[in-house]
Amino acid sequence: MDGVDLLLQYFPGLTERQKEQFAALLPLYQDWNAKINVISRKDMDNFYLHHVLHSLAIAKVQPFKPMAEILDVGTGGGFPGIPLAILFPDARFHLVDSIGKKIKVVQDVAAQLGLQNVRAEQVRAEQLRSEYDFVVSRAVTDLPQFVQWVRGRFSNIHYHQLRNGILYLKGGDLAAELAPFRRKVRTWDISDFFPEDYFLTKQVIHLPMK
Repeated sequence: MDGVDLLLQYFPGLTERQKEQFAALLPLYQDWNAKINVISRKDMDNFYLHHVLHSLAIAKVQPFKPMAEILDVGTGGGFPGIPLAILFPDARFHLVDSIGKKIKVVQDVAAQLGLQNVRAEQVRAEQLRSEYDFVVSRAVTDLPQFVQWVRGRFSNIHYHQLRNGILYLKGGDLAAELAPFRRKVRTWDISDFFPEDYFLTKQVIHLPMK
């Protein structure tokens, strides 16, 4: 099964344009990975499962509406932001990372795919002053630290099912990490959406911030 067929199992409504963009991801990242280590080389054999589909688990929890403003903090090579930007072409994505060479990769991938809804910038989250509906990320640090980085970056206007806040991808035993937020936080087991063994211990975390 190729990568796009895997995605179509769970997102059967992809347009032809989206299929083309998702199919183009692997060769683009293979090319960049030959130059700099953007993605762990042992992960490249499972690129669509470990990176693309994992990123899209956020879409199963909260689809983004047109004109939604999404910030991806610590995006690395562009995850989860690039797959989400392909899936939601009418939402706007700001992908940030403190490492310039990774942002260069993201900028090139977005340009090659024709993603007009992606802006990539080398900057720390704490330096930002814009407001967003959601901040997304893949386990860049523990959640209490992450909250400190992005506090104050959320719009007061809500128009999604979930309240504006953090959508975080993380795995393992999260009890201690989530304890400070237990009255507000909500989690979803990704294995409820995607039954592959890789997702057995992985979750999507939502923490409302407004």
